[in-house]
Amino acid sequence: MTDITLYGSSLSLYTGRARSYLIKAGLAHHETTPTTRHYRDEVVPKAGGRQGIPTLEMPDGQIIRDGAAIIDHFEALSGNTFSPTTPKQRILSRLFDVIGAEGLLRPAMHYRWNFPEQNLEFLKFHFASMMPPGPNRAEKAEAAANRMRSACQGFGAVPDTFELVESLYHELLDKLNTHFAEQPYLLGGRPSIGDFGMIAPLYGHLGRDPAPLALMQARAIRLFRWVERMNRQDLDVGEFDVQDGAYLPDDEIPDTLIDLLKQIAIDFVPETRAAAACINDWLANQTDLTPGAEVSRGVGMGTFEVRGVTINALAQPYRFYLLKRVQDEFASLDAPIKKAVKDLLGACNMSAVLDITINREIGRQDNLEVWL
Repeated sequence: MTDITLYGSSLSLYTGRARSYLIKAGLAHHETTPTTRHYRDEVVPKAGGRQGIPTLEMPDGQIIRDGAAIIDHFEALSGNTFSPTTPKQRILSRLFDVIGAEGLLRPAMHYRWNFPEQNLEFLKFHFASMMPPGPNRAEKAEAAANRMRSACQGFGAVPDTFELVESLYHELLDKLNTHFAEQPYLLGGRPSIGDFGMIAPLYGHLGRDPAPLALMQARAIRLFRWVERMNRQDLDVGEFDVQDGAYLPDDEIPDTLIDLLKQIAIDFVPETRAAAACINDWLANQTDLTPGAEVSRGVGMGTFEVRGVTINALAQPYRFYLLKRVQDEFASLDAPIKKAVKDLLGACNMSAVLDITINREIGRQDNLEVWL
């Protein structure tokens, strides 16, 4: 093996985040599905025993599981190539990473699973491709697909919320399209950590499954161009006047980005509050949660209201593992800069993200997220 192996799938939301980073960083790699004996016998034990994707295998046999950890690894080696150095841009880059990985799961799941006429055959093919060859492959694929279809409801995409989910997503498409008409990436002429977070749902589900892909291409062509751009090694900015491959100067945050974050805040902030309350209640009742215990995907349901509609959604501790990076970044700033950043977040209706916390920290050990 002479290059990096990325175990993932074109269908996978989180694989899209790692894949895009590897492409933009110019890192030689090949991608394969996690269906081989080698993956099962050699990779999974080093990945904490979890068969999750994306998982990366380095030429020397090192294994890195999880998209955030994969990007962290290479950012540390490269001197943070895709991390802005100015405070406002750096904070927003981290915030968009949380939004992409956690905040857009409801529309991503809704547009995948609740449009069977457009999506069903597409999904059947791809779920089968992720099953190891052998007898009952189709049945195993169908069972896996049914588990994910049921999980869709856990993210709050149920018939009573369909109209709200779709109206919020249509508004989001318009805001994203307006921004990418002005800038090739979130923060100017170069992708950031936030772009890699956002490409996860906007490619893996929303920019590839037939139903949402048609919607994006019809309603938000500039956004679709960004999705294409994020999967190409060069900057791919030919339609823009500025092609310097740099972040916006002087820590500039364009008005289009503020408008975009205000739109996202409509459900992201109340959902984050509800998830924190749910997780903290759960933590208060854990008497034997020792340091190093693996963090589960979800620990209950958070309930919140958006535009008069009640949503129940899985409370996921991982959201707060990522959100703490935003909060730690903010805590490291000098007082005058903190005020400027807080004013910016206030203008975006996102001030609350600095204060919403869970009562126990999360770290990583042996390729797993664990309670500290």
